[in-house]
Amino acid sequence: MRIAYFVNQYPKVSHSFIRREILALERQGLEVQRIALRGWDAELHDPEDLAERGKTRYVLQAGIKGLLAPTLQALRAQPGRFFKALKLALRLGRRADRSWPYHLVYLAEACQVLQWLQASAAEHVHAHFGTNSAEVVMLAQALGGPGYSFTVHGPEEFDKAQALHLGHKASQAAFVVAVSSYGRSQLFRWVDPAHWPKVKVVHCGLERNFHEGQGSLVAHAPRLVCVGRLCEQKGQLLLIEAAHALASTGVDFELVLAGDGEMRGPVEALIARYGLQRQVRITGWIGSAQVRDEILAARALVLPSFAEGLPVVIMEAMALRRPVLSTYVAGIPELLRHGENGWLFPAGCVTALTQAMRECLQQPVTVLQAMGEAAHARVLQRHDIDHEAAKLISLFKGAA
Repeated sequence: MRIAYFVNQYPKVSHSFIRREILALERQGLEVQRIALRGWDAELHDPEDLAERGKTRYVLQAGIKGLLAPTLQALRAQPGRFFKALKLALRLGRRADRSWPYHLVYLAEACQVLQWLQASAAEHVHAHFGTNSAEVVMLAQALGGPGYSFTVHGPEEFDKAQALHLGHKASQAAFVVAVSSYGRSQLFRWVDPAHWPKVKVVHCGLERNFHEGQGSLVAHAPRLVCVGRLCEQKGQLLLIEAAHALASTGVDFELVLAGDGEMRGPVEALIARYGLQRQVRITGWIGSAQVRDEILAARALVLPSFAEGLPVVIMEAMALRRPVLSTYVAGIPELLRHGENGWLFPAGCVTALTQAMRECLQQPVTVLQAMGEAAHARVLQRHDIDHEAAKLISLFKGAA
């Protein structure tokens, strides 16, 4: 079976879960065409991402002018379908998060995507994220392309579901994927109940080579690691407040922030304000191998998120037999069990976060090891990439 994957940017440092999914589908016999809007010039650190870039076609690589020819060809080939798609694009531009000219660009992008889908004889196209990616493949279908589906991750899609016309995109799709039961419930809010059976849960998954042969806890280093983009929703500023509270009471610890992002300046300023340069280290963007090394060098992962879908890094840490400290947010409690494989605490509560960090740092290594083993068993049960890819294949075949 030939399918296509369409993503806004691919490959991307924070989108390793999409790469894992595509490779797992190919291992099970599917032919997967990669199409992305951008990503040909992104800074990449992972050899697998670099290899994926060589397999990807980029819609915007020739700029907006490069879309003129495929748009005119689509208009000449099937004017009826073209004007139907134009009407749809203008409809989606009403009360949207972006004004209508953007939606005309999405239509032009869909014309280019349509050419590539037809040339490869793709039987279905799947998009990741319910934003412009889902709109482009919906417009490509309106132009005469194959059926489509898309995966919704959150939290961005749920923050502006009406402006993204999430319900309409779902109504026209063959099916819609949520990465957690929580995500499915949020889609139910915006999707007509007649279309609820289309909404399926398929977890993001991990490959066995990520965690095989790994897992011994560092016995003496009181180190915690937070992995993720430095941004408002991940709560790193609150984490620095908790680190300050720990340091003020004489607790010895090291905190590693693995990642980069728009909040790096404010995070560094708060670290300097509290004089925590000795305790807190920011790595900047790193590849998946380095992320694994940072997790293995820590006692636990801490992720004080304010909003989430279901973070892949929590799955990664648990697969590497590390307990996790995180919030009662979105799909996180579906995987993380308080007291069994980590700590759950209320989002936005610096006192509860500080207490969870203190308890983790003070636990004997034997206790953390037992929690890590429980974490490992639970994540493998729920997030094996080949098992989840098999679910997708069944859905693709049913849609085709």
